[in-house]
Amino acid sequence: MTDAALEQRIRDGLGRVEDLLREAASSDHPFIGQTANHLVDAGGKRFRPLLTLLAAEFGDFAAPGVVPAAAVVELTHLATLYHDDVMDEAPLRRGVPTANARWDNSIAILTGDFLFARASQILADLGPEAVRLQAETFERLVAGQINECIGPKDGQAPIDHYLSVLVDKTGSLIATSARFGALLSGAPGPVVDTLTRFGEVFGVAFQLSDDVLDIASDSDQSGKTPGTDLREGVPTLPTLYALASTDRESARLRELLSAPITDDALVREVLADLRVHPSIDQARQTVARYADEACELLESLPDNAAKETLLALCEIVGSRTV
Repeated sequence: MTDAALEQRIRDGLGRVEDLLREAASSDHPFIGQTANHLVDAGGKRFRPLLTLLAAEFGDFAAPGVVPAAAVVELTHLATLYHDDVMDEAPLRRGVPTANARWDNSIAILTGDFLFARASQILADLGPEAVRLQAETFERLVAGQINECIGPKDGQAPIDHYLSVLVDKTGSLIATSARFGALLSGAPGPVVDTLTRFGEVFGVAFQLSDDVLDIASDSDQSGKTPGTDLREGVPTLPTLYALASTDRESARLRELLSAPITDDALVREVLADLRVHPSIDQARQTVARYADEACELLESLPDNAAKETLLALCEIVGSRTV
């Protein structure tokens, strides 16, 4: 952020969000408090509440509902992580054992439910429109997850299916993060709608850039060890582009990508092949296309320091995979 006053407001706002997260994750039952605080304590980017606070800069950033709404979107995100880790059988999250690995699947699922309930309690004080928006968002999150599980429809290309899943599974909550901030700050209707659309497109761009980094990075630049998705058999944009290739030279790569790769030597081989395969450049071009679209959506917004920051975020996402 180039504006010192904006940076201070955002820092203060995020500090208040952090306090609300810990309050929401507390419980009269010590064990529930321990499990609910498990991922809160592990940290994270807090990108969704950040976006809520930035969107509020287009209205009254000090409006009383802004910080609680920012906490709601992060609680919702954290709750989905508990559930995702059960579905993925993931052993680690943010550098610590997942709740399902430390305790068991039932505890992880119920802890996610507990955080959803706490988010709903905060929402009840933000009015019926906020409650309705959260319900619609939750519906999209669940629909995206279900569609990911059942796979493409008859005749639907796997890449098209994957992108449609991301719009619901990732883009919807990031869109709601921006909408909450703009809506509860009293920003004009067209601004609220523009920031909502921006959040959805930007959310997809951010996830796709993580897909590329999981292949292309030589470090844990994406917050994960490179090749994590390969080991778990999780489809990502570069691997889907590679699987869609038809050239003879890629036959072995396509065969290896058709199942989880548990052997470390094979993971290294596939990573090396993907880094020089045309699929990685195709994925980078797709990331750039979404990032550019997100930037274009911001052009109609009033000029202020928050807009400059959002534009900078678009540029970072568009360039972090190069």
